[in-house]
Amino acid sequence: MGNDRISAVFLIHAAGVLGDAELGATGQDIVTITSAYAADGGVDLPHPTYPIANNKRTVLYENLIALPPKSAYQALLDLCGKVRPRFAAEATKLRMTLVARYGHLSDLSLERSVSHGLISGTQQWLDAYPSALALYNEALAKYEAGVLERNCLDDLRLALELLVRTVLGNEKSLENQIQPLGVFLKKRGGSPEFRNMFCKLVEYYAKYQNTYVKHDDAVLKEEEVEFTIEMTSSFAKHLVRIALRNSES
Repeated sequence: MGNDRISAVFLIHAAGVLGDAELGATGQDIVTITSAYAADGGVDLPHPTYPIANNKRTVLYENLIALPPKSAYQALLDLCGKVRPRFAAEATKLRMTLVARYGHLSDLSLERSVSHGLISGTQQWLDAYPSALALYNEALAKYEAGVLERNCLDDLRLALELLVRTVLGNEKSLENQIQPLGVFLKKRGGSPEFRNMFCKLVEYYAKYQNTYVKHDDAVLKEEEVEFTIEMTSSFAKHLVRIALRNSES
């Protein structure tokens, strides 16, 4: 799969989901959205007008193939919001897969709201902890796909909790790691003021996470999710840095 195009196999799958005869986007939405991106990109579409002479899946696939990759990417994101409410879960799954595989095609990526350096740096530090890294990346994919639900926060919390367990060598939940974290930081030379600040922040982080993770109907604010991503990243980077430094000394 090339980095500059969306694979035909994926487009076929996406057209199958979004062009579902009963629950997918309407034929008019498919033509309107793909035509708008075609006009922006100065390209011709095989199906530029509505009503359409073929089934929705075929029309969508053939129009997507004709669009530049970035335009096809944005059209798919837009169409994910046009399916029937009963099909929302399928559209969300497709959107997350789209972002995970082809998010680099977006002009509105996570990097614009959360520091790219912080994210990539954290990913590099977590490379030594693949299980925590996998959960961290899953949370980022959900956020960038616009899935501002409790599962996004849950993945962040679990990533940090798993990292802390591995570093400290225990099986405690995050909210029960405050005292062990203080001991760990003290042994690694952390100042009393820093230890107190770090542990207090983790304590409030755990309380915030528990409040939202336990309530399906909780309304998440985007800026709070961004801040939580940054906090998780900062916690993880510092813990891995001092853990690895100690193991190498």
